[in-house]
Amino acid sequence: MTGVIYARYSSDNQREESIDGQLRECTAFAQHNDIQIVGEYIDRALSAKTDNRPEFQQMIKDSSKGIFDVVIVWKLDRFSRNRYDSAHYKNILKKNGVKVISATEAISSGAEGILLESMLEGYAEYYSAELAEKINRGLTENALKCKYNGGTVALGFTIDDEQHYQINPTTAAIVREIFNNYIAGMTQSEIKDSLNAKGLMNNVGRKFTVNNIANILSNRRYAGDYVYSGTVIENGIPAIVSRDVFDKVQELISVNKKAPSRHKAIDDYLLTTKLYCGKCKAFMVGESGNAKTRRYAYYKCVNNKRTKTCDKKTVKKDWIENIVIDQVIKFINDDELIERLIDKILKYQDKESPTLKALKKQLAQTNHAIDNMISAIEQGIITRSTKQRLDELENTRDSLETEIAKESMTHPTMDREFLQYWFNDFKKLNTNDLENRRMLINTFVNSVILYDDRIDFYFNYKDNVKTLNLSEIESLSDLASPSPPKKTPCQWCLFIITKR
Repeated sequence: MTGVIYARYSSDNQREESIDGQLRECTAFAQHNDIQIVGEYIDRALSAKTDNRPEFQQMIKDSSKGIFDVVIVWKLDRFSRNRYDSAHYKNILKKNGVKVISATEAISSGAEGILLESMLEGYAEYYSAELAEKINRGLTENALKCKYNGGTVALGFTIDDEQHYQINPTTAAIVREIFNNYIAGMTQSEIKDSLNAKGLMNNVGRKFTVNNIANILSNRRYAGDYVYSGTVIENGIPAIVSRDVFDKVQELISVNKKAPSRHKAIDDYLLTTKLYCGKCKAFMVGESGNAKTRRYAYYKCVNNKRTKTCDKKTVKKDWIENIVIDQVIKFINDDELIERLIDKILKYQDKESPTLKALKKQLAQTNHAIDNMISAIEQGIITRSTKQRLDELENTRDSLETEIAKESMTHPTMDREFLQYWFNDFKKLNTNDLENRRMLINTFVNSVILYDDRIDFYFNYKDNVKTLNLSEIESLSDLASPSPPKKTPCQWCLFIITKR
């Protein structure tokens, strides 16, 4: 992995030496875990209660360039002390494929806050999905009427004033030439070269590519079918080529299609940056190999892998991941525990936005002042100053209501019903689906430490301790996981979930 270090100190009573200390420990952590440091971002005398930090913002911006995989901080509070900012920026980093790691907190703190962070992301996704549904309803209505729904118009068509597809006689001739030449035996590359030699352009005004030709030959619109996001209406738009010609081309494509080159499989290691070696406390990272016709995937201690300074044995990827998933499922099905967590989250989020509370208090005071002014006017006490003061108060009220709306959107408040719905949604997930498994682990799992005689498993919450013995682990065989590598039974004797 490649990584960058983010260091920060916030006040005058901290000195440059504190930055040096942070960099030293973060660098040691990176070396210990075989992470190549490619840069440093340092903010001096700036509080983490605000995101107005130049180097921090530059780091977030640079994360989109794909030059580093992790951000290493001395402690998580160096990244942010504001839970909402932390959730927001970690979400940006996550979308860019970057994780935040603490060099000194293998088991990080802020239990209910970490769950809240995941819920905030879910809350944002909920509203995004709701908006998408509304947009899709309108687009679906257009689709049922075979109307243009945006995007680049396919070569050979034009859109009329009523948003219907019509044939463009000039460019439609190019499409027919492509279909006829393919039937005549020309390859897609030869067709591309022929069109470019004539100076013809594709639908975006550029030279043709092989992909352009392939897309045109397989586009059902040219046979008269309206196609949009799963909606297909046969004969919904004017056809540029006949159905027989289109079907003939599809047969030829099927015959001429070469077997795709074999690419090396890439395994998704869901416990990356979460699974630790119990002997040396370094990360255990993914490793794979082939034996005859079968592919094997493991987690291996980086110190064993890199320097052979640790003798921790490898562990089967599916085996350990299935155990983790099984424990997460048991957690979300514990209704009593979920209700306790919801109570804590509701209490926790009440502390999160003092700005919103202050704005609401100001609004209440302003409304009270407006009511007093109106009462005075009703009693006949009205002057030029009275009218001016009332206008000022009403302007203040409008401004406060706008600020409250903005703050509420930035810091959404979740009620009990929403939280219950959020947790219950996890119960419906298909745990065989890769993305669902990734979501469960990222949301609920803090870290897993693998010893020779036990596994310490840390959820993103407190107050839950459970011990699994070897027979209980063996009972998980119905999870369709390959058996772990052959080792002495004592290697996984106990499975312990401990307090954070």
